[in-house]
Amino acid sequence: MDFMISDQQIIDLIKQQVVPSVGCTEPVACALACAKAAEILGGQPEWIEVFVSGNIYKNGMGVGIPGTGMTGLPVAAALGGICGKSEYGLEVLKEVNDRSLALAKAMLGERRVAIKVKEECPDNLYVEALCRKGTDEVRVEIVHQHSNIVLVEKNGAVLFRKEILPEENVEEKPVPDLSVARILEFATTAPMERLEFVLEGAQMNSAISQFGLSQEHGLQIGKKMKEQIESGLLSDDLLSYSLMLTAAASDARMAGCTHPVMTNSGSGNQGITVTMPVVAAAEKLGSSREQLVRALVISNLISIHIHSFLGHLSALCGICLAGTGAACGITYLMGGGITELEFAIKNMAGNITGMVCDGAKLGCSLKVSSGVTAAIQAALLAVGGIHIGNDGIVEEDIEKTIRNIGVIGCEGMLETDRVILKTMLCK
Repeated sequence: MDFMISDQQIIDLIKQQVVPSVGCTEPVACALACAKAAEILGGQPEWIEVFVSGNIYKNGMGVGIPGTGMTGLPVAAALGGICGKSEYGLEVLKEVNDRSLALAKAMLGERRVAIKVKEECPDNLYVEALCRKGTDEVRVEIVHQHSNIVLVEKNGAVLFRKEILPEENVEEKPVPDLSVARILEFATTAPMERLEFVLEGAQMNSAISQFGLSQEHGLQIGKKMKEQIESGLLSDDLLSYSLMLTAAASDARMAGCTHPVMTNSGSGNQGITVTMPVVAAAEKLGSSREQLVRALVISNLISIHIHSFLGHLSALCGICLAGTGAACGITYLMGGGITELEFAIKNMAGNITGMVCDGAKLGCSLKVSSGVTAAIQAALLAVGGIHIGNDGIVEEDIEKTIRNIGVIGCEGMLETDRVILKTMLCK
């Protein structure tokens, strides 16, 4: 079969969508905008005002900020303006220390940081930071991607501007001929030396997983499962081991761990979910290094492919997509081919599509666990020849099924998104 999209385009796509981040990417986006503004101001802002889309606000309300023991967008914005460096991208907060935290707390205590929801935004992913120092004011806008700065303005004069393209034309959008068949063909035939870079994500996410297992972070789902396995209450099988490793990483990340995470499609939890179940399965199945690399490529790309039809920060929890990627990676490790991969996707689409996103928080590790459970089940059924047929949103054509998931998340859940945000704001 001939494909129009080249191997190099696919590699570039992975490297664009799979990047490291310290902390949840929504607060990080606010910190990045403030860091850039502070650099243009030439020092720490005296006042910070940040306008965000409802989805950014929703995902930043309850999540831990690395190195602070605190949650929420205000402290992230303050730290961005105090110690953030825009050159670090999504790792903008990696130099937080006691001094910068004390300065941030002082700004918050003096009410010199304000976060506001902006009603009309060009995208669900939108951050606008206004930072003031003396008589100077700098405005920075981020749109579409968490690190995509599109405007820098000082005292009304534009210093930098990037065109804000309609969502369907954003450069990050995968080219139309990316498909499940092309993903599998690429992942199984591309030379290993061109794919091995994906192991960096496995190593990075494994490190935070081990940290989560050793400390009392978040809901401690991973840590408690480890104790239950050791006590014999749970068996040390594929499902329990996958859940343990994946949940532990999410536990640590949601609680504000300073370890970096390799993201997928702008999300750390999605990056963890496409990675750790595949790593766990490779260990349990005794897979080779090459098999692991190729499975990780499949897992990451399937998630990216489905995500491209969803847009940014919808009411559909991204674990549905990342879990589907993991299911495909595990299916490959079990010997599955294109038919079994399609079966796995259909099983996931008919199972957990509809899981809502009610913001980033400690409870996300439970949703991660649900996604991993569904992924293992979908893979096991798929390699056994079992799959959901032409029912519900599932169609015979796998690409139509994937598009249906996108339509549900992007169009069908718009009112759900508004109701969720309203509910959270009224608490």
